Amino acid sequence: MSEYTGRYVVLLDPADQDRGLNALRSSAGIAPVERVRGTESGHVAGLLERPDVSVLFEDLAAVVVEVRPEQRHALVTAAEAEPSIIAAEPERMVYTSPITAPQQAPTEFYPAYRSDEDVVTRHSQAEAAASQGPAWDEQLLTWGLQAIRANLSGLTGRDVKVAVLDTGVDTGHPDLNGCIEATASFVPGESAEDGNGHGTHCIGTAAGPASPRQGPRYGVACDARILAAKVLSNAGSGTDGQILAGIAWAVAQGARVISLSLGAPVQPGELYPQTYEILAQRALARGTVIVAAAGNDSGRPPRIEPVSRPANCPSILAVAALDKALTPSFFSNGGVNSQGGEINIAAPGRDVRSAAPGGGYQNLSGTSMATPHVAGVIALLAQAHPGATATELMTGLTSGAFPLTQPTRDVGAGLLQAP
Repeated sequence: MSEYTGRYVVLLDPADQDRGLNALRSSAGIAPVERVRGTESGHVAGLLERPDVSVLFEDLAAVVVEVRPEQRHALVTAAEAEPSIIAAEPERMVYTSPITAPQQAPTEFYPAYRSDEDVVTRHSQAEAAASQGPAWDEQLLTWGLQAIRANLSGLTGRDVKVAVLDTGVDTGHPDLNGCIEATASFVPGESAEDGNGHGTHCIGTAAGPASPRQGPRYGVACDARILAAKVLSNAGSGTDGQILAGIAWAVAQGARVISLSLGAPVQPGELYPQTYEILAQRALARGTVIVAAAGNDSGRPPRIEPVSRPANCPSILAVAALDKALTPSFFSNGGVNSQGGEINIAAPGRDVRSAAPGGGYQNLSGTSMATPHVAGVIALLAQAHPGATATELMTGLTSGAFPLTQPTRDVGAGLLQAP
């Protein structure tokens, strides 16, 4: 189902990038290499669309390679033989993953919670919410903020940088213009302004204000600083190279978390992409957690599709979507594949209200909507523990989840909870 662009994403040994590039030049005749640093953004989009240039992101030792069709086999052979080439995979398209299943909830639900008394005592509000099912009072706070207990947290994510790689942002939205630290577009011919709505919605969920122009409150980390990278076009599609450019930029900007509400479907039994996994490991080493949407390809019951790429990487947190009854949304993908294809945590993802371009608001559904809830909570954790490593933030996130009775295949550690 995924589309290939004809280019390759190649990861090099950070200590010997030139050796790997020379092997690619001599064996596969790759296009001349342009080197960019992560803080650069203005001209990267133009480079990525040129068929006569390969683009090296030096900070992450990753290169998007242009190679002639007849030389692709030689490139793969060189990658297998050269120790300084860590991984090489064909570049693919990625999408905002719109929900394509019928827009109605299944008629059958799992019970919502364990009956463990001490857990219920510590999370009484979440337990009460489960008994209410969809009957949430959203006059002051969205049901999602209530479910994850953001309203009970004294943390706001103050000054923590959250990168949202998506369709851009409405920089003029009155709720959001005060929280945007920086913007960049890696989509050729398009500015960072959001002509789709998906990115603005996700940014609003992650870091919308405590007192929006029009209630209810919908943002998790209301004092976080947003890095808005446009990696998907106004039509909602992009490439692995654009995602890589956004990751390099976000890490260089000091993002503590990168939110990816995007992906591409995978087949049962398909392995996770080595390139994204190694990129995620390199980001973790530099203090940045990556979270990604699990995908919306299922039709529950009974069809459960595997976690999408790149969320299916072991070093990326895969986020499932919950309905207002705190059960898996009918579209939410599950941990069908092993070796990285697991769900890590679940968050509100159905009928989620957030910001929309033009200064307004809209309700959207999808694992895309669940993911920025998680990014916002990581910002809260980073504020509470400024010296924590990225791996410690990931562990703190999952260990603080509220256990659900649904299979871990569907909800991972359970319901996301604010610290």
